[in-house]
Amino acid sequence: MGDQNDEPPSLDEIGRWSELKLDIIRKYAQAYSRILARQPRLYHVYIDGFAGAGLHISRATGQVVGGSPANVMRVEPKFRQYHFVEIDPAKANHLRKLFAGKDGVVVHEGDCNEILPSRVFPTVEWRQFKRALCLLDPYGLHLDWGVVEHAGRLRTIDLLLNFPVMDMNMNVLWHTPDAVKPEQASRMTRFWGDDGWRQAAYRSEATLFGDELRKTGNEAVVAAYVERLKKAAGFQFVADPLPMRNSTNAVVYYLLFASPNKTAHKIVQDMFRKLRGAGGP
Repeated sequence: MGDQNDEPPSLDEIGRWSELKLDIIRKYAQAYSRILARQPRLYHVYIDGFAGAGLHISRATGQVVGGSPANVMRVEPKFRQYHFVEIDPAKANHLRKLFAGKDGVVVHEGDCNEILPSRVFPTVEWRQFKRALCLLDPYGLHLDWGVVEHAGRLRTIDLLLNFPVMDMNMNVLWHTPDAVKPEQASRMTRFWGDDGWRQAAYRSEATLFGDELRKTGNEAVVAAYVERLKKAAGFQFVADPLPMRNSTNAVVYYLLFASPNKTAHKIVQDMFRKLRGAGGP
């Protein structure tokens, strides 16, 4: 019997909003690499904390489409190095096969919450003249705040981040907060970094029966997280969140961008603004 890692992975099926996100990542990676490649003293790196198998299945067409690793690997000029982190052994092995023989590619098998702070982020410090574009695209509340804060404190990382509001609403941000399971609330606290999400998600209102907690909207929650990116993580510039919607127009997640660089912020802010102006997402 072969090794478990030799089994082919099951490719994830993605909808229109995810294909749009992949296009945004590719376009920004292209702009980022072009700008950094003009600065010979700097060594620029791409980091993907939830890399997956590198490929997906388009729900719209049924065809195999490139995931963020495959798309960014096609960007010219090339990044000097690529770090792909994947917790699923079959998907990590697929990445190794997909990029076998490619220069500068490192596939890390394991949890990005452990691998990024210990193995990857220390290689992109300011004094090393390293800069990095980092994608953190979890399917849900699988990211620890410490990773985001570490990225911000380095002042070398441009961060694209999935803010998984659908997982939050399904499992944590209920109209009756006392009914939420403690383990689900703990997931939210790890993602947020503390229990300040409760103040963002609920407000106290006076009623005939005394003060009651009322749930706020998605916009209030993501706005509070944006403030954390600025004040707690130390990112100087954070673009206005881009809502990513499914076929029923429900917000599945927000795409966030945070950076220490004003020019990077302007590029992404313009990209997000044009998408809103075009009627999507």
